[in-house]
Amino acid sequence: MELKPLKVRTVIISDVHLGTDDCKIREVNHFLKYTRCDRLILNGDIIDGWRLKKTGHWPKSHTRFVRLVLKKLEKKDTEVIYLRGNHDDVLAKFLPIAFENLQIVEDFIHETPRGKYLVLHGDVFDTVTKNFVFLAYAGDWGYRALMRLNRLYNKWRAWRGKEYYSLSKAVKARVKKAVNHVSNFEEHIAELARSRGCVGVMCGHIHTVADRMIGDIHYLNSGDWVESLTGIVEHYDGKFEVIDFAHFRLLYPLEDDATELAEPADNVPEVSPLPADAMLRSTFTHTPGQTPTPVP
Repeated sequence: MELKPLKVRTVIISDVHLGTDDCKIREVNHFLKYTRCDRLILNGDIIDGWRLKKTGHWPKSHTRFVRLVLKKLEKKDTEVIYLRGNHDDVLAKFLPIAFENLQIVEDFIHETPRGKYLVLHGDVFDTVTKNFVFLAYAGDWGYRALMRLNRLYNKWRAWRGKEYYSLSKAVKARVKKAVNHVSNFEEHIAELARSRGCVGVMCGHIHTVADRMIGDIHYLNSGDWVESLTGIVEHYDGKFEVIDFAHFRLLYPLEDDATELAEPADNVPEVSPLPADAMLRSTFTHTPGQTPTPVP
């Protein structure tokens, strides 16, 4: 029986890095296919302009991502908010842009039942990205090399019958912590939200998913679709929830190539007596300030 898509008020994703080999395009396309929302927030680095400029690499599956977003705009009455990131910073020359339900902006105020949330990619508070562009490019080159090594390492692990291990994620986490310490990234983000009269802030950029309080500010980071494979949804009751694709695929299994392109119907019967969003919530225990953990 066909599954009914997850319906939420808002979906927030960032750092998809279309145009790179490391983008988990099948997974993010599957996530978009099985979600319905009133507002889709694409919070920066959706397209990796840095990489595209060098390689021009653009598979058909990456075009499908664009088509899924356009279909939400055209047929699902979804409002799409695209935030500029540092890897798609070419957009900065043209902002802001608005076409009916599509906005491409530098930052955005998202209204919620709890109050206003500031939405921005976050690179403006990364000291390396902002003040030492040549180091940012050098770091990007190093990260790509590390990701290539990671692919080779995991091919070897698969040959040995071992599970996937993200070597690059483990190394990158240590580097990002050092960068965050220097720039006080999260504290600056929270302070900016506070100065704008907001109760929370949503960002991306550092590829580390988060849902916690920084003082009186609710700090959300949507992670990425390179390694973490995470996003954030806002339910109709105003509750935010971290979505981990590893759990999402338990409810919406990945399909074979023959059925992947088919669009799920919105009016099919439920597989479970619980609605899809309640099914998803039952997969997590979630308390603001803590990382969501799967329920046994």
